[in-house]
Amino acid sequence: MSVGRLEGPGGLTIVEALRDGRLFSPYFEPRDSWGAWEVFLEAAFALPMTAEELALFEKHTGRSSAPAAPAREVVVVAGRRSGKSRIASLLAVWQAAFRKWRLSPGEVGTFLCIAVDKRQAATVLNYCRALLEAPMLRGLVVGESAEAIELRNRVRIEVRAGSHRGVRGVTLIGACLDEAAFLRSEESAAPDVELYRALVPATATVPGALIAMISSPYSRRGLLYEKFKRHWARDDGDTLVWKGTSRELNPTLPERLVEEALEADESAARAEWLAEFRSDLEAFVSREAVEACTVPGRLELPPTLDATYRAFCDPSGGSADSFTCAVAHGQGGVAVLDAVRERRPPFSPDAVVAEYAELLRSYGVHAVRADRYAGAWVVEAFAQAGIHCEQSADPKSVLYGNLLPLLNGARCELLDHPKLAAQLLSLERRTARGGRDSIDHGPGGHDDVANAACGALLLASAQAVGEPWGARLSPTPTRRVIDGETREPYWPSATGFDADPLHDRDYDDLRAEFRRNGW
Repeated sequence: MSVGRLEGPGGLTIVEALRDGRLFSPYFEPRDSWGAWEVFLEAAFALPMTAEELALFEKHTGRSSAPAAPAREVVVVAGRRSGKSRIASLLAVWQAAFRKWRLSPGEVGTFLCIAVDKRQAATVLNYCRALLEAPMLRGLVVGESAEAIELRNRVRIEVRAGSHRGVRGVTLIGACLDEAAFLRSEESAAPDVELYRALVPATATVPGALIAMISSPYSRRGLLYEKFKRHWARDDGDTLVWKGTSRELNPTLPERLVEEALEADESAARAEWLAEFRSDLEAFVSREAVEACTVPGRLELPPTLDATYRAFCDPSGGSADSFTCAVAHGQGGVAVLDAVRERRPPFSPDAVVAEYAELLRSYGVHAVRADRYAGAWVVEAFAQAGIHCEQSADPKSVLYGNLLPLLNGARCELLDHPKLAAQLLSLERRTARGGRDSIDHGPGGHDDVANAACGALLLASAQAVGEPWGARLSPTPTRRVIDGETREPYWPSATGFDADPLHDRDYDDLRAEFRRNGW
């Protein structure tokens, strides 16, 4: 029997359930606006189609013939506001409530919905709750929580924010990656791929299990794009790819809304509303380059007496982004990353500044450069902690561009820091209309750790002998003679503080002094 048909009296199909007033019809109104999605469901579960439906199927799949068997995987590339999350919840409820699964005593079957964040996960679960309130299904629910719905048939619908952890060991009757193109993780540079790799074995031995990827498109990389490229317009195989614009899948959407979006930003709008993968985005750096620069097992390096250290920070006010700081030094033409620190919100900015000031002094550093868009409070806060702070003249996009030759040429050493690697690999190069490139993280991503590390590495790789942005540790204080005047050493100890900051002194004096000391 087809997995798209209810195993029981009446032989109800998923499309008939969607149209049935006692089941799901009230939740999919107006009825005539869901015609394209009904054809998608018929294709996914190998249900019969009319000639008109077959023509629609060919348009949205690129295929020339209807499927002869239900799909094990469905990949939906659709525009925004097209009803993707409602269809995801329908698939979850159908698999959980309308199928009979062979479960061992005590075993629980799970349909897992994985969303970009907790908010989106809650939205999908709320849609599932609404569908299970249908008159014919009300008695099926025996328990609920913020993350799951327990059914009487020993099946549960569970939602999670994107993570592959906890998937192994679970009996999956199906899974859905909601907005798969936008999954982000601080633990992995490719969370979509890792999730998929965890899901496939968990469903492989469960006949009728379904993996769905439903998302608006983004860049031409990642799991969604690779699946689309490999299976679009392919009549063979058990992976169905369906592609549709927002208005093709949701005719109630005002056309003017799409037109205005295209006028404002055509590249973004073509992805969001016309379901086209963006051609103006590409990866900033390859995984191979990052891995070649990473020193396995190196978490942090202690200060040494023969290194000149540089520091860079990416401040935050403590409510949204992380406050990060990094220290690096140059060694034999290679920029070496020594330490990376991050404080995630919420936190007290002044307390973090004091903490980082101690870190910098431990490396003999009394001057730090900050992200260009950091507020003036950062300069004042570091000054109160005895550290001179100056904002970067270049935005982070320029810094990333300058770091790329170091990464590609293996002229820097990175710490074995998963979040740093993930953030570097999630950076995107975007070509604007004027032809100028910009480099930044994608939607929902972060680059606080990468920004601090990048700034420190670039400072460490600078060749200017007299640039006053570092410190060399000295076992004993060395008095300075400038213009015939003897002065106390600027770096009295690794943790000392000199009230005479470098930025108040003449640059030529500094240059002469640094040369005399061999710095």
